[in-house]
Amino acid sequence: MSHFSYRNGVLHAEQVPLSALAGQYATPLYVYSKQALAENFSAYAEACRQYGRGRGTEGFDAALVCYSVKSNSNLAVLNTLAALGSGFDIVSGGELQRVIAAGGDPRKVIFSGVGKGREEMRLALSHDILCFNVESIPELHRLNQVAGEMGRRARISLRVNPNVDAKTHPYISTGLKENKFGVAYEDAMDCYRAAAALPHIDVVGIDCHIGSQLLDDAPLLEALDKIIELVDLLAQENIVLHHLDIGGGIGIIYDDEMPVAVGDYLKRLFGRINAWRDAKYEGRPIKVMFEPGRSIVGNAGVLLTEVQFLKHGAEKNFAVVDAAMNDLMRPALYEAYHGVQQVQQHRDAAAKTYDVVGPVCESGDWLARSRVLALHEGDLLAVMSAGAYGMTMASNYNTRPRAAEVMVDGDKAHLVRERESAAQLFALESIIS
Repeated sequence: MSHFSYRNGVLHAEQVPLSALAGQYATPLYVYSKQALAENFSAYAEACRQYGRGRGTEGFDAALVCYSVKSNSNLAVLNTLAALGSGFDIVSGGELQRVIAAGGDPRKVIFSGVGKGREEMRLALSHDILCFNVESIPELHRLNQVAGEMGRRARISLRVNPNVDAKTHPYISTGLKENKFGVAYEDAMDCYRAAAALPHIDVVGIDCHIGSQLLDDAPLLEALDKIIELVDLLAQENIVLHHLDIGGGIGIIYDDEMPVAVGDYLKRLFGRINAWRDAKYEGRPIKVMFEPGRSIVGNAGVLLTEVQFLKHGAEKNFAVVDAAMNDLMRPALYEAYHGVQQVQQHRDAAAKTYDVVGPVCESGDWLARSRVLALHEGDLLAVMSAGAYGMTMASNYNTRPRAAEVMVDGDKAHLVRERESAAQLFALESIIS
């Protein structure tokens, strides 16, 4: 997280001290680095430009990076990425409306998810999105019916489940037979035949996503090989695909992980795709698509929180802070690790081992365990690597207003989401008289 660093003993986001942001906007507070976002996206874009053009693809836009909106859907984040040319991977109608509000191009939107409703389909069709990633035969027939009612044709790819073990947390593994996602690999050919026969469906691609926080690209390349086999079989039946979507999932550093570098992964992936395409199809342009989220935004954000009390017990020491599981759900949900750094470095407190916990009335309300920190009450802590699946998974449990969000751009800070008030939380409720 090079864009979060100490200067004169104070942790900064780019050129802005986090202590100043906490003083201005209060805590809990999400802080994002615009430069980190841009650099992380550019790692994909530059690798696509460098490796994505095989023989016969001159002048062809060979790749599209579709940022996974569910990882962080703040309008400022989406707008920053849209300005860089990003497409978007959505999983709800609401996310599509966010993309449009942020200035994103609907023709660069792919719609994933296992439970798309009729109204969501209508909304997406009315905005002429790039593609639906269809995940079941019943969804395929529903989409065909909705498109027919609207007098439109729906562009689709099938999300194929290759039964490849991503070797990640079971809650974020999506490519095994027991997962709810996608069409089973063994059933894919029959599903494509069915799709090709429907009057309001255009079959344009194939999609695969095996999981998240992958540190090794070997499972992704194994899945790619299986998807390529399917593309070849489909071509033999005159079902010609125009894009291949390999999903996302590249991991980030939370603690001491060593994730594969984006450029190295894409070099290997395009090496296989270009060799296959040139050998089998004389370089016929097949667009390659990606759905990264965490690897773009995860280490571009932190959660600021203030120590309320230091509670020294017989078994453990607790640093009780004003952020909680409703602000950052990942530790409680996944037992996920997030680094914790003191915003102000000082030497006048004895270092102790603390569990960093919140005020919510749950034993699962913790942000970090067994961290050696030298603390005073009132100190500020930065929970690191909180840009992905932080604010998007936040809730109002215990009637706690969700945090404000700030984006830093150089030496300037911009409030990109105001803190909620308690009154806003029950404004839509009513009392029976």
